[in-house]
Amino acid sequence: MSAQGALARLIRSSAARSAPAAREVCELCAAPVPEEHRHLYDLSEHQVRCACEACAVLFAGDGAGGGGTFRLVPRRRMRLGRVDTAPLGVPVGLAFFVPHADGTVTAQGPSPAGAMRWEVDARAWRRAAGQCPELALLQPEVEALLVNTVRGMDHHWILPVDDCFRLVALVRREWRGLSGGGRVWPAVEEFFAGLTERG
Repeated sequence: MSAQGALARLIRSSAARSAPAAREVCELCAAPVPEEHRHLYDLSEHQVRCACEACAVLFAGDGAGGGGTFRLVPRRRMRLGRVDTAPLGVPVGLAFFVPHADGTVTAQGPSPAGAMRWEVDARAWRRAAGQCPELALLQPEVEALLVNTVRGMDHHWILPVDDCFRLVALVRREWRGLSGGGRVWPAVEEFFAGLTERG
């Protein structure tokens, strides 16, 4: 190999090592997005998508049932007093409840395999909303009631669904063995400790 070829290879290798790590991009237009960025909820795929500011603004007006495929995930976080979720029929203490545009409500609980899912009785949900009026104001598809009564915790929050899916990913990543191991519950407690209210 010539000296020039070796030098070229060394330069390429050095450039590859010093290149910044791959950054997240908008899943609609592929523009780079900062670490803190907005999300869109894809109604057809039931997934959260990363969005640049321009795409977030483009879909900002679609949240009131505009008929499009995407809904802008809001940023609102609100801590609530205790909400009695026992009548909703969900057999776990860590779950989030998402109302849908058609009036149905689903509950999802983080697990080592992802999110477990239940249908919630609509009448029971309306009764819960009667006792906690904030529940009636949840934006369908993109906001949720997140409840954690596991291991002595007592957290009740209105959160954007991207926060809830972040919790699902955390539980799946940290779970070990049959009972979760020693990492998952401290990680869940840290997740809730890091939540702050915002409008």
